[in-house]
Amino acid sequence: MYNFEFSKPSTIADAVAALSSDEAQALGGGQTLLPTMKQRLAQTDMLVSLTGIGEMQGICVGDDGELCIGGATTHAAVAADGNYPGLASLAGRIGDPAVRNRGTIGGSLANNDPSACYPAAALASGATIKTNARDIAADDYFQGMFDTALEDGEIITEVRFPIPEVSNYQKFVQPASRFALVGVFVAKFADGVRVAVTGASSDGVFRWAEAEAALAADFSKAAVDALAVPSGDMISDLHGTADYRAHLAKVMTGRAVAAAS
Repeated sequence: MYNFEFSKPSTIADAVAALSSDEAQALGGGQTLLPTMKQRLAQTDMLVSLTGIGEMQGICVGDDGELCIGGATTHAAVAADGNYPGLASLAGRIGDPAVRNRGTIGGSLANNDPSACYPAAALASGATIKTNARDIAADDYFQGMFDTALEDGEIITEVRFPIPEVSNYQKFVQPASRFALVGVFVAKFADGVRVAVTGASSDGVFRWAEAEAALAADFSKAAVDALAVPSGDMISDLHGTADYRAHLAKVMTGRAVAAAS
C-alpha cells in the first residue's frame, strides 16, 4: 500500500470540501477500496472517510412512506431493520459478519460492482439515490459495469426506497466471494412489477422487462416459465457460461416470485 493522508470529516459539507482535491478519494466501509490499495492496484493521496458523518447514518420511514437509509449505514443495520423485509433479507446475506458490520449501502452503490446485491434492490424498488448535489432515479443511476451517474466529488448521502407490497431476493452465491453469481430482486407494487438482475450481465445490473410485463398480468412462477433471458450480453467466465447465467436469471426470478407470493 502506498502512503496517503486520512481525513474523517463530521459533516457532509466538510466531506465535500475535502473531496474537492483531485487526489482525494471517498471511503465508505472500505470493503473494496482498501484491499485494492493493499495490492497496489489503486493509489490516492488522501482518503476521506464518510463513516463519521452522523447525518449519513440511520434508517427511518419518511412521511411519504419510503424507507430512508443514510449512505453511511452498514449492511448489518439494514439487515436488522424490519420495515422492508425483502431488503433486510438481502442485506443479511451480503458477505460475512465482518463485511456486514463495516460495509455501507452508499459505498456499495457508489462502487456498483456488477455482482453486488444492493444495485438489484435499488433498481427493482425504483429507489432514489440522493447525493450532496441532487436526486438520481435508480433507472438513471446505473450506467454499466462499475459505472454510475455520480460526478467527481459527489457522494451518496441517502437512499430512498419505495416499499413494495411484496418482494423477494434470490441469490445464487459464488462460494469463494459470497457475491452473486446471479441474483434477482422482484418487487410488486400496486401499479406494476419490477425485476432486476445482478451478477449476470457484462453491462451490470439490469431490469428484465419481459418478466415484468408477464408478472404484472399474472404474479406467479408459471408466468416466468415460458420466458427466456437473452444470453448475448451475459458474462462468461470460469464460474459459468453466458447460457448458464441466463438460465440462472430465469430460475432465480421464478424462485423470487414463488417466495414473495
